[in-house]
Amino acid sequence: MKTILVTGATSGFGEAIARRFAKEGWKLVILGRRKDRLDKLAKELKAHAVACDVRKRKEVFEAIASLPREFGAIDVLVNNAGLALGMEPAHKADLDDWEQMVDTNIKGLMFVTRAVLPGMVERGRGHIVNIGSTASNYPYPGGNAYGGSKAFVKQFSLNLRADLQGTGVRVTNLEPGLAETEFSLVRFKGDQDKAGAVYKGMQPLTGQDIAEAVHWCVNLPAHMNVNRMEIMPTAQSFGPFAVHRK
Repeated sequence: MKTILVTGATSGFGEAIARRFAKEGWKLVILGRRKDRLDKLAKELKAHAVACDVRKRKEVFEAIASLPREFGAIDVLVNNAGLALGMEPAHKADLDDWEQMVDTNIKGLMFVTRAVLPGMVERGRGHIVNIGSTASNYPYPGGNAYGGSKAFVKQFSLNLRADLQGTGVRVTNLEPGLAETEFSLVRFKGDQDKAGAVYKGMQPLTGQDIAEAVHWCVNLPAHMNVNRMEIMPTAQSFGPFAVHRK
């Protein structure tokens, strides 16, 4: 029976991914900051819960090192913990928001990866799935630090592939477009009207859609690696180049 560790598991993509793999009988380690939600989900899915803030390096390494033996050999790590904050232009953006995005989306992902990866290499197998974003590929007004943080995830994933050649460990960067979870509610700091307007009049992706994509990638034969998968809702596409005219 394989073991999967999902960060940011208390809502959105993370919860959907945990539920999808629970259906398959995988052993689950779910990691998140909101202990009440985490414990409730762990009880329902018979998972091992780890209350941990990925931004805290010491906390992360201690949590991974202290996993019970039956959950210690991680076969799949899904680095899902992440967030966007604000849509202000760069010259008006809140530096605290920028710092929180960097600490979570970049440093948190690095900490968990570094804590789990040596065991995968030692066992000669494993799969790291990083949840990136289409924002890493296509800039938009107000995407500044968030898009930059996800561009790091993309390049870090590719560099992991280079480092891990010959180890048997796979790496995938999954890049969703518009998806309706708590993402926009967090971005707009609880403003339901602003969050709802993001998805008005269109059919966005769901957490279940992304869970299916993760499930497909990690269940491919061991000799196949999906380096990068970009997924958009059919309703989302690309606009023309922006031109400012006086």
